[in-house]
Amino acid sequence: MKMLGTILSAALWSLLLAGAPAFAAPASAPQATDAGASVIRDITVEGNQRIESRTVLSYLGLKPGDSFSQNDIDAGLKNLFATGFFADVKLLRQGDTLQVRVVENPVISKVAFEGNNKIETKDLEKEVELKPRSIYSPDKVQSDVKRILDIYRRSGRYNATVEPKIIKQDQNRVDLVYEITEGPTAKVAKITFIGNDHYDSATLRKTLRTEETRWYKFLTDNDKYDPDRLQFDQELLRRFYNNEGYADFQVKSANAELSPNKDAFYLTFVVEEGVQYNFGEVKIVNELKGNDKPDLEKLMTTKKGNTYDAGKVEDSIDAMTKELGNHGYAFVDIQPRLERDHEKKLANLTYEIKPGPRVYVERINITGNVRTLDEVVRREFRLNEGDPYNTALLQRTEQRLNNLGFFEKVNVKNEPGSAPDKTVVNVDVKEKSTGEINLGAGFSTTDGILGDVGIKESNLMGTGQELKVNFVLASLRRDAELSFTNPYFLDREVAAGFDIYRTYEDFTQESSYISNIKGITLRGSYALQEKLQHTVYYTIHQNTISNVPSNASIFIQEQAGTNSTSAVGQTLAYDQRDNKQNPTKGYFASITQEVAGLGGDDKYLKHEIKASYYYPLAPKWTMGVLGSGGYIFGLNGQDIRIPNRFFVGGDNLRGFRDAGIGPRDISTLDALGGNAYYTGTAELRFPLGLPEELGVSGALFSDVGDLWHTNDTGPNVFDKNMVRVSGGFGILWSSPFGPIRIDLAEPIVKDKEDRPEIMRFSFGTRF
Repeated sequence: MKMLGTILSAALWSLLLAGAPAFAAPASAPQATDAGASVIRDITVEGNQRIESRTVLSYLGLKPGDSFSQNDIDAGLKNLFATGFFADVKLLRQGDTLQVRVVENPVISKVAFEGNNKIETKDLEKEVELKPRSIYSPDKVQSDVKRILDIYRRSGRYNATVEPKIIKQDQNRVDLVYEITEGPTAKVAKITFIGNDHYDSATLRKTLRTEETRWYKFLTDNDKYDPDRLQFDQELLRRFYNNEGYADFQVKSANAELSPNKDAFYLTFVVEEGVQYNFGEVKIVNELKGNDKPDLEKLMTTKKGNTYDAGKVEDSIDAMTKELGNHGYAFVDIQPRLERDHEKKLANLTYEIKPGPRVYVERINITGNVRTLDEVVRREFRLNEGDPYNTALLQRTEQRLNNLGFFEKVNVKNEPGSAPDKTVVNVDVKEKSTGEINLGAGFSTTDGILGDVGIKESNLMGTGQELKVNFVLASLRRDAELSFTNPYFLDREVAAGFDIYRTYEDFTQESSYISNIKGITLRGSYALQEKLQHTVYYTIHQNTISNVPSNASIFIQEQAGTNSTSAVGQTLAYDQRDNKQNPTKGYFASITQEVAGLGGDDKYLKHEIKASYYYPLAPKWTMGVLGSGGYIFGLNGQDIRIPNRFFVGGDNLRGFRDAGIGPRDISTLDALGGNAYYTGTAELRFPLGLPEELGVSGALFSDVGDLWHTNDTGPNVFDKNMVRVSGGFGILWSSPFGPIRIDLAEPIVKDKEDRPEIMRFSFGTRF
């Protein structure tokens, strides 16, 4: 056996050595990486219609000369499928040739949406990835279906379904149609709290942005479920409890459960209130250096013994930061350190103040003003390059830039400069359209049915100049006006401009005449202080009194015809209100003087003063006190004509008609106007307990006023100096169509010759 094995081994080695040259690979041929693999001599592509063969080969990643490696072939197959160009790919070996057989995905000819009534097609088109002329891919279709469903869920429609369908066309093209069933909006049906021992659920619901659905909440979408809003609601709960002394409060969980039919959500907040703390020791650890250290303790609103309030802590930090900024300390770090005494339920508070250096403004950078000139932005700055850094002035600058109305967003930030005592102020603005076309319609007791059209450009050619054209057409009034204002005339803080106007007013019911005025006014205003404005003007106009019937007052008939007035005047105004349109605190005062006689027919001197004060009694409760008064007298013994006199009643003295009090011709009942007047109003605005989103509030008011002294005398002239008083109740509605107000007033003190009015109604809208 051993001899036989030796003979067989020798024979095998002989055969192998004899055949070695026939199996040896050339030195230049690539070596196979897999057992049994050989070299690819050629690659062919079949089935491609739009895509060129060389493009297919580039994605394949194999070329002639590579081996038939199973790993490389698998990788090439994955590469081709990953392109999304092909519905099917096969790689076949025919001898030493690799065949690539593909079935191309069709090209999308059109993408359509059906059934989308609540969301516009253009909004859906922005979200989907597949567009006309793109390659159809089932994976991308499913991805787009998910995108569409996400849009509907963000709008509260969790029951929406999307069914994609394809319609085959010739030349391997398809139309892609998304059939949408929108379903109802899933509203928040119930909000439940667990763990709230100190505050009932009704109180906590009022702190949330999300609300339970009610039939009257069609003007808001806060009753729709929004995951982001749910996160914000948790923060609102934390703020509420922290402001009420519960420093350990936590929201353990916030769950949203969708009903089985997907038309309602049930929200559940699990909270842990903890204990209520009072402020213990409150102190400041001030590491500021220098002699110019402000007294910060007077700015703290956190007092020992009071209930802990995180909001007051933040207010105190803001006040101290602002005060330090006014003294030139930038980048001051104020950290509140809270130490809880659980046994005594005290929160000991320490404000740790670490100063930064006194810094100066090194540079002011302005970005984002594509249309608005750079100088228009810079002239609103209350501090300049090289000035000491001042937080209050920088905040005032940001406020002034926002007040321009040229920008959608104003972001003012500062960053360290080239040295520790320098800072760079960066102002980034986002411009908005400053051209406006206003269309208005409404009704008021004073003017009747009215409509107005206005065209306004507030930032003419980026210069900050304003051009305005306005037309008003009402039952009792017609106006046309062209105005231009340059807010920085001659590169100074002087707002100069002009007004060209024509006015038609029908006073037939009050005084039996119609007034037509056409004229021009030149004006200029400048700031004496930050809140104190001085305005000077010159006006010349022509006034025609017409349509005076024969049975009108003889004093009206005598003034029929055309007169001209040339007058110069000035107004000094101080405005400290927080909001000019709907003030809740602050005050306003102005005094105007006008003298006529520099040419023209009329010669007089007129004085008028107005003032108002607003004080918030409580959130949403505002007390306002307003007053006005005026006096006019003729120069060189001239009488005051009716168009230049004062009239009282209506909007400035509710409970009485327009021109409802004052001098009157008792034989014709025509109002003659007066040379002296005063009015006063005390009004309390308050919520009516209705949902806040309805925008309805109430007002209690009392008006006082008087109008007297006319140049017309005679037995038929009533001219009595006596105070009139009225009181009443008003309802205000900030409706989607514009502000609506109804006042019900009753004269309390009146004269028999006065003309009372119980209800006054105003309605208007601008869009």
